[in-house]
Amino acid sequence: MVKHRRLVNLSKEVFAWLLSLVILVPFLMVLLNSVKSVTEAATMNLSLPSEFLFSNYLEVLKDKRIYSSFFNSLFLSTAASLITLVVSAMAAFVISRNRTRLNMVVYSIFLLGLVAPMNYVTTMKVMQMLNIINTYTGAYLLYSAIFIPFTVFLYFGFIGSIPKELDESAVIDGCGGGRLFFQVIFPLLKPVTVTAIIINFLNCWNDFIIPLYFLNSSDKWGMIMVMYNYFSTYISSWNLVSAAMILNLLPIIVVYAIGQKYIISGMTAGAVKG
Repeated sequence: MVKHRRLVNLSKEVFAWLLSLVILVPFLMVLLNSVKSVTEAATMNLSLPSEFLFSNYLEVLKDKRIYSSFFNSLFLSTAASLITLVVSAMAAFVISRNRTRLNMVVYSIFLLGLVAPMNYVTTMKVMQMLNIINTYTGAYLLYSAIFIPFTVFLYFGFIGSIPKELDESAVIDGCGGGRLFFQVIFPLLKPVTVTAIIINFLNCWNDFIIPLYFLNSSDKWGMIMVMYNYFSTYISSWNLVSAAMILNLLPIIVVYAIGQKYIISGMTAGAVKG
């Protein structure tokens, strides 16, 4: 029995390492090619460069589009994440605490947003009617609409695990609805809140479709669209393309590193509780 359990655990560990290699090998290849010469980078392999050329990063940073696209991505990702966070948390709190038939229908509609595909033609027509096409406002509102269903799902399960006695005690002490939520309930949602922020931030940062269809002006493009341009502009210079890709990954790695300990706990709590 003990040997069988050890064998199962070893098999799981080996499988986990194999899955990790699927991600680590391409990342390592891009990282190595970002410090190679043009000739060496053309082969796109895992061999070490004959000379580490960190000047490739300086060459990429000379492009002013990198800086503007970075702040565009940062602004859109932050705005979309914050709007999604506040709206989803309040909606999930109301639905979870008042599970009437109407509220559960509303919750079911939110869940449909997890599986129903977005109609780009209709969405574009609506944004044109509202005069928010090709604007930052239209972009982060659209991202928020896309992220809200999943975020409500996370919050709904987590809030269901918080005792209602806390609400009753706060009301007895004179708390109104807004004060009850923001001062009593919301601080308890830290694990799922950090999880939602990280997931939504990364999804927005890495998204290619919304800028392609709804942001026609290149001045409003984020990092991912600049990477797309690099593929066409520097198709023969894979060292510069790789350096640009690494620069795009750095903010993602930083955000994930800061909040990684909350991701699993927040996802698990939001998925199974309530």
